[in-house]
Amino acid sequence: MSIAEAGEFGLIARVVARLETGPTTLLGPGDDSAIVAAPDGRIVASTDVLVEGRHFRRDWSSPADIGHRAAAANLADIAAMGAVPTALLVALCAPVDMEAAWAEDLAGGLSAEASLVGASVVGGDMSSSPTLTVAVTALGDLAGQAPVLRSGAQPGDIVALAGRVGHAAAGYTVLSRGFRTPKALVEAYRRPQVPYAAGPAAARAGATAMIDVSDGLLQDLGHIAKASVVGVDVHTERFEIPGQMRDAATALGVDPLQWLLAGGDDHALAATFPAGVPLPEGWRQIGVVHDGTGVTVDKKPWTGPLGWDHFR
Repeated sequence: MSIAEAGEFGLIARVVARLETGPTTLLGPGDDSAIVAAPDGRIVASTDVLVEGRHFRRDWSSPADIGHRAAAANLADIAAMGAVPTALLVALCAPVDMEAAWAEDLAGGLSAEASLVGASVVGGDMSSSPTLTVAVTALGDLAGQAPVLRSGAQPGDIVALAGRVGHAAAGYTVLSRGFRTPKALVEAYRRPQVPYAAGPAAARAGATAMIDVSDGLLQDLGHIAKASVVGVDVHTERFEIPGQMRDAATALGVDPLQWLLAGGDDHALAATFPAGVPLPEGWRQIGVVHDGTGVTVDKKPWTGPLGWDHFR
């Protein structure tokens, strides 16, 4: 059955049937608006849009994979503020001849990823469009903590990372060269493994700045450096290159450091902490903050790519 055959309201009913309800959802899909609990009294909000051919390809990823990726991109932004995600709002623009089952499986992926943090898809919108587009807005709760901004890093802080980097970029390169293995790298591109709990844990531990690594580690650390008016130096000896990544890099003629330092879509979290503060579980030091500007690698300017830019 195509989307046109299902009709707007028939498709909505099919999609809603795939959604789970989290504990913060007081009123889910079905009315003019949803109602989401906000115990802290402050709501953290973030939006991302994914466009077919720019952010995903249907011949590379299943609709459930795309749903997981779309949810993760937004939920990670909430975690990067030190907050706990509570809800997602999703807008889908799709060609009328697309199968309704595709949208249902997309909803299943969105819901499954949100359920990892106790959040749920609470509403959204649909429209016909020649270009398949998924737009997601995430909401979150600070649970009494101060938000961790990009602008709080201080000289003398250490730079730490939670989660993995480079895996999704390696998987993207593998797929773009026409291969489907190593499976671990391809799956990392299709479904990121986001360290959601590491964000609130960092806030509780006294992180001074934090960011979601979505566009590339060096580029995103550059946002912290600019906002905080400091310099950041990344130490490459702190990174371990997995065997499969090293083998793939050799086969494809790529420097694996480019994947680690400039690859996006893993949605790791990068943060700065005062020196001497014990790092929370799952965090590891990868560099230092100093009295300077910009981002360097092993105290030298990085001449390779920095990361993703939508208009470059």
